[in-house]
Amino acid sequence: MKHNKKSVCRRLRMAKVAFIGLGVMGFPMAGHLARAGHEVCVYNRTHEKAQRWVQEHAGALAATPADAAQGADFVFTCVGNDGDLLEVTNSPQGVLAGMKSGSLLIDHTTASADVARTLDSLSRDRGIGFLDAPVSGGQAGAEGGVLSIMIGGADVDYQRAAPVLEAYARSQKLLGPAGSGQLAKMVNQIAIAGLVQGLAEAVHFVQRSGLDGEAVFDVIQHGAAGSWQMVNRHQTMLENKYDFGFAVDWMRKDLQIALNEARNNGARLPVTALVDQFYADVQAEGGGRLDTSSLLKRLEKEG
Repeated sequence: MKHNKKSVCRRLRMAKVAFIGLGVMGFPMAGHLARAGHEVCVYNRTHEKAQRWVQEHAGALAATPADAAQGADFVFTCVGNDGDLLEVTNSPQGVLAGMKSGSLLIDHTTASADVARTLDSLSRDRGIGFLDAPVSGGQAGAEGGVLSIMIGGADVDYQRAAPVLEAYARSQKLLGPAGSGQLAKMVNQIAIAGLVQGLAEAVHFVQRSGLDGEAVFDVIQHGAAGSWQMVNRHQTMLENKYDFGFAVDWMRKDLQIALNEARNNGARLPVTALVDQFYADVQAEGGGRLDTSSLLKRLEKEG
């Protein structure tokens, strides 16, 4: 279900929210909520980062996730993986221990569909709504407030959440029951993996051919080969710069989630599995914190 932005704006009301996890994505996302006028309380495992957020946005800071969630209408989580997510939600000091009946938990973590379904069940047992809502758009999208949000859960909960999500969403869509958002994020990462490898090979070929790489990509990015990755990464790849956007370590985590799900549902992902191993090669060379376009470094090393 695609949401009509005009109707969202008309129904928007200010809410009391909690945001758990202030990494490269969560920090600006929580900031957009504060700038939209919501009353925001934050928690982050690294206390100094939470203090910095409060200094920038004049929100509140909590000592635990449960404290942050006290009295909140909406609680957002954006952490690293399934284990981190369960820790900040279902531990004795997790948000579920502090959330009130009738509130809504919205998870932006890229995690497994299984953990999304588990959190949906745990939330509903407490009279709390739940949406799994992973995002795409990277750090730049989070900072610019133009993320794409893939959502799983009940329509009634989505209708409540959509006006608030507009603070940082360029697009958002309800795709089915709990877990559907995470499955869609797997689709997103599968598509990106093969595309980035193709772009890396194209840049590598350009460099070996003697062509003017900038001129070539200026032409082809407007044709059938064009993509977000090509438009935004070809120049930095030509310049051998890889400190932009999503890290290899996180991409491997996401691809492992997708490959595990494929083993369960019978999908065949030969290219995804191969690119995952290419990223493992980058990690082995110490490139885990480089951005995903660093697949080019592997080709250059082989050459």
